[in-house]
Amino acid sequence: VQLQASGGGLVQAGGSLTLSCAVSGLSFDDYAIAWFRQAPGKEREGISCISRKYDSTYHIQSVRGRFTISRDNAKNTVNLQMNSLKPEDTAVYYCGAGRPILSTISRPSAYGYWGQGTQVTVSS
Repeated sequence: VQLQASGGGLVQAGGSLTLSCAVSGLSFDDYAIAWFRQAPGKEREGISCISRKYDSTYHIQSVRGRFTISRDNAKNTVNLQMNSLKPEDTAVYYCGAGRPILSTISRPSAYGYWGQGTQVTVSS
C-alpha cells in the first residue's frame, strides 16, 4: 500500500495550494481518505475527510469554507484545495486511508495507511 502526498510549498497569506494524495495497493473506494497536519511541537490534527461512499465530507471548523476535499475514484486520488491560507495553516500535511466511524473520523488511530507528508508554509 502506498499513499503519495504532493503539492505542498511556500505561499503568501491569502494564497492557495492544492494537495494531492495518490493511493495504490488497496481497494480505493473501500477506504475513507483524510488529510491531517502536524505543526512543530503539536499533535497531528485531522482537518478534512471524505468518505468511501457517497463522498460525504468533513472539515474542522478552522478550515471550513476555505478548504475543499474531493476524490476521484477513477484515478485513486484525493485532492485538498486550500484557499485563503493563513500563517497558522503552516504544517506538514499527511494523507491517511482508513475505515473510521463518525466519532473517530479525525483521530489518527482510525487510519492504518499514511503518506509521507508534504510541507505547507504560509508566510505573513
